[in-house]
Amino acid sequence: MAHRFSHRWPALRGGLAALTAALLFGVSTPLVQRFGTGVGSFTTAALLYAGTVLIGALLRRPIEREARIRRGDASRLALMALFGAGIGPVALAWGLQRTSGASASLMLTLEAVFTAVLARLWYHESFDRRMVLAMILLTLGGMVLVIDRAHAGSAGANQMLGLLAVMAATAAWGVDNTLSRGVAERDPGQVVMLKGALGAVATTALAFALGEPIPSAWPALALLAVGATGYGLSLRFYLLAQRAFGAARTGSVFAFAPFVGALLAFLLGERSGSAGMLAGAVLMASGIVLHLAERHGHEHDHDASEHEHAHRHDDEHHTHRHVPLPAGPHSHLHRHEAMRHTHPHVPDEHHGHRH
Repeated sequence: MAHRFSHRWPALRGGLAALTAALLFGVSTPLVQRFGTGVGSFTTAALLYAGTVLIGALLRRPIEREARIRRGDASRLALMALFGAGIGPVALAWGLQRTSGASASLMLTLEAVFTAVLARLWYHESFDRRMVLAMILLTLGGMVLVIDRAHAGSAGANQMLGLLAVMAATAAWGVDNTLSRGVAERDPGQVVMLKGALGAVATTALAFALGEPIPSAWPALALLAVGATGYGLSLRFYLLAQRAFGAARTGSVFAFAPFVGALLAFLLGERSGSAGMLAGAVLMASGIVLHLAERHGHEHDHDASEHEHAHRHDDEHHTHRHVPLPAGPHSHLHRHEAMRHTHPHVPDEHHGHRH
């Protein structure tokens, strides 16, 4: 029943996975600021991604349930680690030490803009006027936050630099998100583990090279836990969402994460709000609502193809035969014959056609 409902509303499964990823990551931002106080930027990133290695190892699935990482994925994973596990967390950690957690959390909404634009350029995911307007609103919201911090007095200049660093982190994660679309069909636990391992090794080496001090046990354990949940587990759900409805829409729903972080920062006692911050939040929230209101369906073609990923046989796209027929999701190399049909859809792994 649940699967038939998600087939009628194809964004539902991906939207829920992306929302879960957003909640997990949103909570992590003010926690990184709190536990990372006095800890070097590279050390913070290393601990966060060491946590993702642990959770990724625990979440790996059997080979008959999920497709394995291939040798050809190595360069993509290395770039994902560079942007997502190296540049992104380091820029975020540096920025969080110079601006408020609430402002930084809201600025992270711009990750959706970078992700959507790159998804359009690299994967030709469909855009309409509503999505373009949403991108404009998200961008304007980020600009309002920067201008608001720039006029906040002598401390405002330092906060603005912090926000610009957070913006650089969102750009890096936008690249990472778009690259990860290419491995969304692989076992997400394995992707999380390998990406985290690459990022942890690189940032640990940089932390030692720059002479960053070794943190005490409590902050280190806290950052490991935040990395396991807010980065590793969040990434797993993010990959599942990309598999279900593409990179751009996953990034759009994931834009809820900053508002979760801003709310938690407020509950933790931060009172750095302003009229400019509220205006930026309203603009960004409006952009998110426009994204989620999208509806899309038309007659389309499927070319013959062959690939491997987790799938089931009640979705009108997997009609190959098994003896006996497996129950539920399973993974193996299979072939799709050419077909033409009409149904509501999103840019998932089977709907990458151009518009």
